[in-house]
Amino acid sequence: MDGTTQQSSETAGPTPFVRTTNKASAEKWGQAVMDLGFCLVPSLLLRAQRRLNLNPTQLAVLLQLCDFWWDKERKPFPSKETLSQRLSLSERQIQRYIAELEQEGLVKRIERRAANGGKLSNTYDLSGLVKRLQSLEPEFREVEEASKAARKAVSKRGYKPPARQTSAKTTSA
Repeated sequence: MDGTTQQSSETAGPTPFVRTTNKASAEKWGQAVMDLGFCLVPSLLLRAQRRLNLNPTQLAVLLQLCDFWWDKERKPFPSKETLSQRLSLSERQIQRYIAELEQEGLVKRIERRAANGGKLSNTYDLSGLVKRLQSLEPEFREVEEASKAARKAVSKRGYKPPARQTSAKTTSA
């Protein structure tokens, strides 16, 4: 399989997408596991957790929202109940964590209403998270490239480490 999505022709109306995986993922995780779906998130989200000021539960909530975000133009809209069940938290705790993510500018809640005026699950706009990651990317890239250059330099024959600066302080007795 090639890692792209395929349309299923078994249902009437809008055609759902069936996820397929590439061979490496199937070998790593098992095809049956991958057939249940997968979520693509940038590694920078995990690496920048502290810079984003995210505690582990806030990160878990964000990752759950990402799991529902399949298309750029279609924002995720999982219910608080679904998030609550997935994370073993109360719906009120989910609400609080999402409010915290909103205060950090990473998520924006958009209220949805049914045709009859009844409430539906919120839609979640993650563009704040995307913008924040894009703003952090140059710093992380610079450090990564400097680290690569240092590893390359140290592996060359005749490498001499830079002279370490020592403190010029002397104490007199």
